Amino acid sequence: MADARLPEAQRRAAQWSEAQRGETQRGGGAARAPSLRLDLFLWHARFAKTRSSAQVIACEGRMRIDGRVVDRAATPVRVGNILTFAQHGRVRVIRIEALPARRGPAAEAQGCYQDLAVDNGSQQAASD
Repeated sequence: MADARLPEAQRRAAQWSEAQRGETQRGGGAARAPSLRLDLFLWHARFAKTRSSAQVIACEGRMRIDGRVVDRAATPVRVGNILTFAQHGRVRVIRIEALPARRGPAAEAQGCYQDLAVDNGSQQAASD
């Protein structure tokens, strides 16, 4: 009887491992794009000094991904997403160019995103 179940168990295990790797085909036949948790991206890209502070930034409800407000640290981000958030008294608008595999040096982290915000330094100087 155990032998009769073996192929079914193997099939389920194969399906489960495919789903875990993100290789399953969904709607329209397009492969699922790789993603990374928002808090990990913020930490790896050096927008936060610690992962716990990255979780706080993500959970405050003041961050937007492609115009949608997010309030979960586990929200997935993908290449091409635009993040908008306040940091150190200014609004940061960045486009994700690559998903970092680790928290490396600053130069490596800056290669993972493009800053899209216009510098408002001249407007602030004029109002002072």
